[in-house]
Amino acid sequence: MNERFESEEYRQKDFSSSELPRGQYDDCLFSDCDFSKAHLSNTTFVDCTFSHCDFSMVVLRNTSLKTVQFKECKLLGANFRDCNPFLLSMAFKDCMMNLSVFSQLPLKGIQFENCEMQEVDFTETDLSQSVFTQCDLGRAIFEQSILEKADLSEAYHYSINPNLNKIHKAKFSSNGLGGLLEQYGIIVV
Repeated sequence: MNERFESEEYRQKDFSSSELPRGQYDDCLFSDCDFSKAHLSNTTFVDCTFSHCDFSMVVLRNTSLKTVQFKECKLLGANFRDCNPFLLSMAFKDCMMNLSVFSQLPLKGIQFENCEMQEVDFTETDLSQSVFTQCDLGRAIFEQSILEKADLSEAYHYSINPNLNKIHKAKFSSNGLGGLLEQYGIIVV
């Protein structure tokens, strides 16, 4: 039976070499922890905050992330597609998330603020009503994604094909129009 951990704080722990015990973590704070290449499979996090943590190449098979906040974290190559989609709820602020994968996930209303998200994969992801504030989406993949009512007005470097994605009532700035017209060979100056 899995253990339950409530309202605990973990500071400067290296979980890349010593495994985090499997279980459910409720209202816990993880600060300056190293989860790089760690296996967090079959672990549940509810109302937890991760601050200044490294999740590069973390393994998230069947990991539950319910109302989890990531602040100033490094999430290079993190494969969120393997997470348990039931009640999946996350927010990201000031994170480096290059090469991460969110494909086929229900991320309706997700918040990304001031994140570096180059080459992130959002294939077949429901991003309706999501907000990308000051996010670098250079070479991010949007194919068969749902971006209805999403706010990308402050995002930049994105390339989104309106023919391959649902973008009804999504918000874009006039500076980002080139990213919507790129596939047509139109140059916006």
